[in-house]
Amino acid sequence: MTDKVLNVLFLCTHNSARSILAEAILNHIGQGRFKAFSAGSSPRDNQQPNPLGLQVLKSSGISIDGLRSKTWDEFAAPEAPHMDLVITVCDNAAGEVCPYWPGQPATAHWGYPDPSVGDGTDAQKLEAFRQTLHALKRRLDILISLPPAKLEKTLLQSTARSLARD
Repeated sequence: MTDKVLNVLFLCTHNSARSILAEAILNHIGQGRFKAFSAGSSPRDNQQPNPLGLQVLKSSGISIDGLRSKTWDEFAAPEAPHMDLVITVCDNAAGEVCPYWPGQPATAHWGYPDPSVGDGTDAQKLEAFRQTLHALKRRLDILISLPPAKLEKTLLQSTARSLARD
């Protein structure tokens, strides 16, 4: 297990904010043990990552290279990377019927409020993205610090789901 890289897919509805943040954070802190991806159940036509999310990532020293909004269908295709863990980060995606994921990965739901909604000032909206980034990072720091035994397939689902309560 110690040499295996765990593939983690973060899902949200549009794949423009929370799932993009989670992908970038885990790839940044994953210490080569994790490879993160993100997707949406129904990204809008020409959907792009939210500029405020990209701004918060950059200002935190996290790379935004290669980040793009994409549909979860990309990860259900036969040639897609095998996922070990699929985490929904918004309540809408958690309630949707997901595609069949090859290999039956562990699943968990980590709900976060959408930082892109609301009528606040630009500063307030930016702060919402900062708070979401920090909340995701706290949970992902715990995930990456787990001993390899906790990340074995048989324990991964209960471990990831227990993190939702932290």
